[in-house]
Amino acid sequence: MSKTQPSRSALRVADLAQNTGTTFEIVPDKTALSAMAELLELTGLRKVRFSGEVRAQGKEDWLLTGTLGATVTQPCAVTLAPVVTRIDTPVRRVYLRDYADDSDAPEVEMPEDDEVEQLGAWIDPDAVLIEALILALPDYPRAPDVSLGETVLTEPGKAPLTDEAVRPFAGLADLKKKLGKDPEE
Repeated sequence: MSKTQPSRSALRVADLAQNTGTTFEIVPDKTALSAMAELLELTGLRKVRFSGEVRAQGKEDWLLTGTLGATVTQPCAVTLAPVVTRIDTPVRRVYLRDYADDSDAPEVEMPEDDEVEQLGAWIDPDAVLIEALILALPDYPRAPDVSLGETVLTEPGKAPLTDEAVRPFAGLADLKKKLGKDPEE
C-alpha cells in the first residue's frame, strides 16, 4: 500500500478511528480553484466547499458522506454566452475492502451502484470533490430564454423538410380533419 499521500486532504485508512467519524472540509484557495477550472474546462469556478465525514461501515469498509457546493460558469451550448450555475449536491461513496473488479474482462457492464469503490490505503476527499463536481455539471448549459430553433433542410427546388414534417404522426391531424367532415358537405 502506498505511503505517499495523494493530496493534502487524503485520509490514511490505517489512521482512521473505527468507532467515530472523521470530519473533513475542503475550501480551495484561488490557485486551486483556477487549476480545477482549467482541469474541468470551465470559464469560472468559485464558492467551492466540500464537507463531510468518513465513518467505518462494518469491520473493513468505509463510508464517505458529504455535501458539495460550487458556483460554476460555463459557455452556453447554443450561444457561447457565459452561464452561471449553482451546484449543491449530496455526495456518498462506499469503499469496500472486498470489491470485485472485472476490468480485465473483454466486456464490462456498469455496476448498478456507482457509489461503490475499491478500498485502498487512502480515502481522498479532493479526488471525490473533482469527481462529484464533474458528475453534477450541466452537460449542455443554456443561457436563459435560448432555444435551438427549428432546423430546416432542403434541396434546391424542393419543399423544405421541417422538424414538424419529420415527426411520424405529423400528418394524422390533417387526415383526421378530412375524415371527420360530414359526407353531405
